[in-house]
Amino acid sequence: MIIGSTKEDLSQEKRVSLTPETAKNIIGLGLKLCIEKNYASHLGIKDEEFEKEGVEIKNSSQEVLTTCNLLIKVNFPSEEEIKNLKENTILLGMLNPSLNAKKISEILKKNIKLFSLELLPRITRAQSMDVLSSQSNLAGYRAVIDSVFEFEKAFPMMMTAAGTVPAAKVLVIGAGVAGLQAVATAKRLGAIVSATDVRSASKEQVESLGGKFLSVDQAEDAETSGGYAKEVSEDYKNKQAEMMQEALKKNDIVICTALIPGKPAPRILTEQLVKLMRPGSIIYDLAAEQGGNSAHSEPGKINVVNNIKIIGVKNLMNRLPLTASSLYAKNLFSFIRNLYSREKKDFNINFDDEIINKTFIKEN
Repeated sequence: MIIGSTKEDLSQEKRVSLTPETAKNIIGLGLKLCIEKNYASHLGIKDEEFEKEGVEIKNSSQEVLTTCNLLIKVNFPSEEEIKNLKENTILLGMLNPSLNAKKISEILKKNIKLFSLELLPRITRAQSMDVLSSQSNLAGYRAVIDSVFEFEKAFPMMMTAAGTVPAAKVLVIGAGVAGLQAVATAKRLGAIVSATDVRSASKEQVESLGGKFLSVDQAEDAETSGGYAKEVSEDYKNKQAEMMQEALKKNDIVICTALIPGKPAPRILTEQLVKLMRPGSIIYDLAAEQGGNSAHSEPGKINVVNNIKIIGVKNLMNRLPLTASSLYAKNLFSFIRNLYSREKKDFNINFDDEIINKTFIKEN
């Protein structure tokens, strides 16, 4: 069986699905690999590094697509790639089913089997495959680093002969993987950190990292059985806004990470709430591409309102493409190892396996 991977659209995506390290591991399973020429040259990885591990280099994406039994991608294939995919191919990647519903419907007509890694269940056995966690971890780290750059003030407390510089105060909205990494990174850099989340279980996690947990005076716990956040009631939203009014007046930087799977990002910071922040403050919205947690947030733009910078993030992993690719490729390898049967020398689509069942995209 042959696994292939083609280049991404570099104007949109700098990550790759395969590294020489993971190529070696995949071939060790008894599989063959092929990639498009100059596959990862933009990351400083030459084709020769892949060839040393036994990967075959093809001259075009079409050659890869007509050869492979399983195609691994970062994002959804282009229209041209979909056209060249042969029947019965397996497609594996971050396919964003809600955004690409029409394309998915078309591709299923070619009898192509789709697995989207964003749909992985949150179970122990799936942790090594969890692309959302691996990429979100980097996003939380980078959010703090970028915010420090934009803040234009010292971050930690400094005691000097001229006087004391107070530490920056950081509020993290959403204490999932990205939020917790943001808490940890901001603490390491010397900030005073607080965080809030609709899931009560996150309180202990935030406090274990040295952050203060801000909770809404409401018994509602908006956590799904899979461990993700879900939409809250209007009563909760009103009480959350009241809590935010006081918190925003005290904080210099707000990092927004709140997402609800399969839905637009919840709008937590209204225009009225944004105005409460001090001039020179920063709002860094990691949820901008999903609609944004903050008013005035637009993907890829920095909007300045009342001298407050609202930074809308777009393609954040393109700022850490080598590290992000390394982690993503390892996630893919773990999924492939679970999918491939050495005994049958074939991909075993066993729907009794929760990982396979949950990530498989079916026709509606």
